[in-house]
Formats: sequence, C-alpha cells, structure tokens
Amino acid sequence: QVQLVESGGGSVQAGGSLRLSCAASGYTYSTYCMGWFRQAPGKQREGVAAVGSDGILRYADSVKGRFTISQDNTKTTVYLQMNSLKPEDTAMYYCVADQLRLCPFSLRYLTDFGYWGQGTQVTVSS
Repeated sequence: QVQLVESGGGSVQAGGSLRLSCAASGYTYSTYCMGWFRQAPGKQREGVAAVGSDGILRYADSVKGRFTISQDNTKTTVYLQMNSLKPEDTAMYYCVADQLRLCPFSLRYLTDFGYWGQGTQVTVSS
C-alpha cells in the first residue's frame, strides 16, 4: 500500500515562495507517476505538476515558469517549489501517486490516481 505524507504549505504574500514535500512509501513497482493537484473553494480541481519514473516533467500552463517539480535521489520524495506566488494560487494542494503508469499528458487525470496525500493549504495574500 502506497502512503503519501505531505509537508510544507502555509501563508505567504504575493510574490513569495513556498515548497511542498511529499514523501512516498510502499512502492512495489518501478513505473510510477507522482504529482500535485489543487482545489480552491468553489473551483474545479486543477492538475498542477507531475513527474514520472521516466523523468518527464509536466506542468499546468498556469504555473509554468513559476513552479518546479523535482524528486530526491531516492525518488521517494517529490518537491513542488512554488515561486512568484499569486493570490489565485491559493488552494488546498494534494500529492497524488500511481504505479504501473507514467504521467498522463493531461494533468486533469491526476485526480484519477489511486493514492492521495492528506492535503496541505497554501494561502497567498495580495
């Protein structure tokens, strides 16, 4: 059973930075995808970024150039570095993962993944 434990998040002013971490355990297969999606009150879920076991990175257009997803050397922890934050980035951020699949071209499918973290709140004030 894959478990995901998130950390990071918090409150920051517009233009600031935050880093989210997601530590994974229980992986059985070497093929996987890990990523982040977010959901703001009253809005649809939005896939933010993802990284696969093939090393390919994917980003939503809304965060390209501002957010960076990466993995540690053991590939068990995924980071989401968020720079130049905007008030519209305010949301609950969820780490997700799945095995036996690489990352989908469309990040909207991240919400179909089988493993979720508990979520961490990011609040950006203007």
